[in-house]
Amino acid sequence: IGTFRDRFVRGMLERGYEEDFAVRCFSQIEGFGEYGFPESHAAAFAMLAYVSAWLKRHHPAVFACALLNSQPMGFYAPAQIVRDTREHGIEIRPICVSACRGNGYYDIPSLWLRAGLAPAALERLAEADAFGGMGLNRRDALWRIKSIRADKPLPLLSDPMDGEAIYEPGVDLPTMNLGEEVVEDYVSIRMSLRAHPVELLRPLLIGLTPHAELTHIPLGPVDVCGLVITRQRPGTASGVIFLTLEDETGVSNVVVWPKVYEQFRTAVIGGRLLRVRGYLQREGIVVHVIAQEVQDLSPKLAELGHPRDDAIGITDPKTDEAPRPATPKPRNAWHPRDQAKKLFPSRDFH
Repeated sequence: IGTFRDRFVRGMLERGYEEDFAVRCFSQIEGFGEYGFPESHAAAFAMLAYVSAWLKRHHPAVFACALLNSQPMGFYAPAQIVRDTREHGIEIRPICVSACRGNGYYDIPSLWLRAGLAPAALERLAEADAFGGMGLNRRDALWRIKSIRADKPLPLLSDPMDGEAIYEPGVDLPTMNLGEEVVEDYVSIRMSLRAHPVELLRPLLIGLTPHAELTHIPLGPVDVCGLVITRQRPGTASGVIFLTLEDETGVSNVVVWPKVYEQFRTAVIGGRLLRVRGYLQREGIVVHVIAQEVQDLSPKLAELGHPRDDAIGITDPKTDEAPRPATPKPRNAWHPRDQAKKLFPSRDFH
């Protein structure tokens, strides 16, 4: 672009503009040239944006399914894609091994024999609560799968109807509460159709405004709480951090100025469940909460009653532009007791 400088300035001077103004105009154009797209590149992006918008408007179920099948990718996690799809009136059904399978499978051994799945794959399906169509919850399904020890049945046991199949006596396993089920959903599939964690914790959190109400309540002080979806710290934002929080009603956009960030840095960077006190601002349909105080409520997730609450609110490092604490390295040495558990796994549930 620099090769056009003299021609550009000379042309403006010939048309009566001041030289200083002409130079400043060219400097702006030159600066844009550092990051601006050529026309062909811009047209390609515009086509993708138009096609995506058309699909989302006219075929929202197909659009959501395509995004879920392409994970991990993009800006939003599966939970946010599913939530948005539900809000647009699309029915979301739970994972089921008998979807589109005619009469389906009548028990786990029949699935094992007919589909040829290894026990590890069956366990993953059970953890995702995919055996509901058989009348089995995830704990019952996992218990029954533990009796399957081989990838393929022995020849004499290949037909479960010949009386040679392994018989498992019935057991009464402890029933999981709703909070435990929700956490297990997040552990296995990073989302839950049962309930949102904030919805379950809301009775313990006083003075909060649901995100759906931010579009019409009076402007001023407000307290919001939600799981962290993304953290952004664009290089052009002069140190400002943008947080997106989600509760059971929707999402809220939080602006954290540098001074507030320095004061609440640990919570902003590492928190999975945040409570933000700030000021509500609106411009048209765009709503922001300007943070004044940020509180990390991640320990509250333990109130759901499950030890794996750390699986909730983990953002994707690819889209999370704020630095994250380092993941601890695995141990090199095992205690003999842990080795025994690995070599001789029990079927106990704790």
